[in-house]
Amino acid sequence: MNVMSYQGYSARIEYSDEDQLFVGHVAGIRDLIGFHGESVAQLRSAFEEAVDDYLETCARLKREPQKTYSGKLSLRLEPVLHASVAAKAELADKSINQWVSEVLSRAALA
Repeated sequence: MNVMSYQGYSARIEYSDEDQLFVGHVAGIRDLIGFHGESVAQLRSAFEEAVDDYLETCARLKREPQKTYSGKLSLRLEPVLHASVAAKAELADKSINQWVSEVLSRAALA
């Protein structure tokens, strides 16, 4: 999967062989924002236009645009797992937050 970013919004990009188009959808918000293009340049332009239009529409409707995730994540763990995570973080000389963030980054961005 490929990703494109603009004004704090990210979109996942796919190719539709059937339509012979690149197709994108803004990720991380509940509103649906889609766009497409025959080339990367057209796709980039369509993405920026779609985000700009979304922001303008929200302003016209006096509605706050949805934002992507804040970066705060709350987890509930089994006590044994929590203890193991705490120990791993301490052995790495990191806070639990730093250690978990690094582990999740490696897993999610691989």
